[in-house]
Amino acid sequence: MIVIDRDLRANGASVRNFGLITATGQERGASWTRARRTCAIWEEMAEQAGFPILQRGLWMMARRQESHAVLEAFAKTEMGEGCEILSRAAARACCGEIVNESVKAVLRSPMELRVESRQVIPKIAAWLAERQGVMFLRESAALCVEPPRIKTSRGMVAAGAAVVCPGDDMASLFPEHIAKYQLARCKLQMLRLADPGFRLPAALMSDLGLLRYAGYSALCESAPLRARLEVEQAEHLKQGVHLIVVQSADGSLVVGDSHQYGATQDCFSQQHIDRLILDEFTAATGRAPPEVRERWIGTYAASADRTMFIDAPALNVRIAMVTGGSGASTGFAFGEEVIVDLFGRSSS
Repeated sequence: MIVIDRDLRANGASVRNFGLITATGQERGASWTRARRTCAIWEEMAEQAGFPILQRGLWMMARRQESHAVLEAFAKTEMGEGCEILSRAAARACCGEIVNESVKAVLRSPMELRVESRQVIPKIAAWLAERQGVMFLRESAALCVEPPRIKTSRGMVAAGAAVVCPGDDMASLFPEHIAKYQLARCKLQMLRLADPGFRLPAALMSDLGLLRYAGYSALCESAPLRARLEVEQAEHLKQGVHLIVVQSADGSLVVGDSHQYGATQDCFSQQHIDRLILDEFTAATGRAPPEVRERWIGTYAASADRTMFIDAPALNVRIAMVTGGSGASTGFAFGEEVIVDLFGRSSS
């Protein structure tokens, strides 16, 4: 197997994220099932490739009665399997540093995993090369994919079949096929904050995430919450802001994010969007945010009506794109589906 990569190392959405593999809140049905399978594969990969799982679990912190109602409804569905709702007192007993008087309840999920993407993706690549015999052709652009040959910027590569994973590049390979899916490019803002001086019990999310994640937002109980947030946090919703907080081995916090959509996005952070993210951090945790150490921009391909797709421009070629921002959470299971689609179940 050969991987053709235009960059020297992973530099796009694979590393510009939270490193959070989350099943809780993924869209009901296929996406939720893919996420659970992907979590299991990440566990296997961590053991085989030798990288740590830095955090486990998720705390969805609700500070409005309407949010609490969504959590209760979610917990009663099959998606709430293994989850529990903590009262404010129970949550405070676990981590008093982040549970303030505004917290109504916390949905605690055991399923989520958190890794340090910048470190883990190179480790996985090295493991694939050393233990699985995968060849990586770096700093090479694929110019024409027509098996049994792939033309690259460094010459021809022989290949009986190919999977094209363009990320958010919708113009270089098979643009006429990708155009059918009417994709946009999503831009998001991320921050790394200094160590707050304590350890989080799990990854954190807040009320805004209940509208961002379809597993919650599709429940009828989310309608009153949406109506209230449209009044109280209209600018957050306009900028696609919701809160995720994860913690690294050095204690620092990765915090985000926002979502803006368009054909071509600029590469500039907007201070007022960072401020919205940090305001939600304070509202959710009752704490002033620690010092900002890093800021960065991420982009990914986005669709209004699908989370991923497989397209077949030729019998032995597949285009595979995750278009819902859930690559870390669903990508491994999706990859299995792509291979089955290309080679058939008996060859997977």
